[in-house]
Parts: sequence; C-alpha cells; structure tokens
Amino acid sequence: MGSEAVRAVNTAADMDLVAALGSADPLTKLLDVKADVIIDLTVPTATEANVRFAVEHGIHAVVGTTGWDEERLSSLKQLLGKHPGVGVLIAPNFAIGSILATEFAAKAARYFESAEIIEIHHPNKVDAPSGTAAHTARKVAAARDAAGVGASPDATETDPLGSRGAKIDGISVHSVRLRGMVAHQEILLGDTGQLLTIRHDSFDRASFMPGVLLGVREVASHPGLSVGLDNYLELS
Repeated sequence: MGSEAVRAVNTAADMDLVAALGSADPLTKLLDVKADVIIDLTVPTATEANVRFAVEHGIHAVVGTTGWDEERLSSLKQLLGKHPGVGVLIAPNFAIGSILATEFAAKAARYFESAEIIEIHHPNKVDAPSGTAAHTARKVAAARDAAGVGASPDATETDPLGSRGAKIDGISVHSVRLRGMVAHQEILLGDTGQLLTIRHDSFDRASFMPGVLLGVREVASHPGLSVGLDNYLELS
C-alpha cells in the first residue's frame, strides 16, 4: 500500500511528494520538509503515535491503518479539540466500490430479516475481522435498528469453536485468509425465498489509490475526525 501511494502521489498533477518514511525514519522529518498532509499506511502498533504527532504539529492525516478502537478514537478526538484546524480521515477502505457496497447494504438491510458478512483477505493481514467489515457491520446494524428490524434469526445453541463468526453490533462477520486474495467483502441479506448478495472485490491495491488521493485533497476542508471515506462523498 505504501509503495502504491508513493506512485499515486507522484503521478497526481496537484500534489508533491515531500517524503516517504519507513519504520526506521524519524517523524521529525515531516517538519523538516514542511509536510501539509501525511498518508499513514503502517501497522496498528505504530499508527496512533504517527497520527498524534501529525496533529500536534498541525499536519493533516489520511489514515488507512486499522486498529483504531473506540478508546483510541476518543483520545484522538480530544487531541483534535486542541487543534481545531487539523483534519484526520481514518478510512477502513479507500476503494470507492467498497464504500458504495457498504452504503448499498446499509440501505437494503432494513428490508431483510437476516444479515451476515464474509470478508476475505490475503494471509499477511494481521487483524481480523477487517476494518472494512467492522465498519459495514456497524452501518448495517444502525440502519436495521433505526428501522426497528430485530436480530437475525439464529437457533444456534452451542458453538464452542466460534463457527458463527464474530458478532459486531449483532451482525455475524466471518473472516477468511487465502493466498492469492487482496481484499474482498460479501454482504448477505436474506429473507423468505430470496437472497440479496452485495459483493466487492479488490484484485489490486491500485484500486485504493483514487480514494487515497481524494482523502488527501479533501482532508483540510474537513477539520476534526472523519471515520470512513463516505464522509467525503455525496451519497445521500
């Protein structure tokens, strides 16, 4: 992802790449080159420190690293309150098609009795479920709750091995890790006699770059914290 982002920024006519930092490089280099925006595509153990450094020094951040739980997000919101002109975008997924799939699923889920999610990624992914699937599950659950839809029917009484998947706001999420895959999500919506499947597949990390560049272009216009690139799109 980092290498793809470097290529994307270098080919964007309205951007200048001023630094490309690895894990051994000091963050103070961002100050030396007077960076306006950082793109953080690191790992969960490093991302929070990177973003907090940027905010504290007035640098906007576009973040594609997962691992931002509610505690971390709350802490970041407090920090951003002290730096009101700074914008941070944390996007579980930058693929426009994936974002649309999540939005479509949230709109459709209120009309179906059952909802579950399957996410498939490459075996080098360090976290499960994916941030995209967790984000989708929360949006689907919120839409169903707002419409007064009850929990998906499930007569399972025993599941000692966790075969029914992780529960995120009541939505079952199943994670698959397979060689040859990149990033894939399938939302299953079921009702009597019918199934609606909404699926998105990223076969190449280049699919994320239009969203990354959109985030870089828009983040300064959205001060504070935005979670999800859908906040920058006109999807109403």
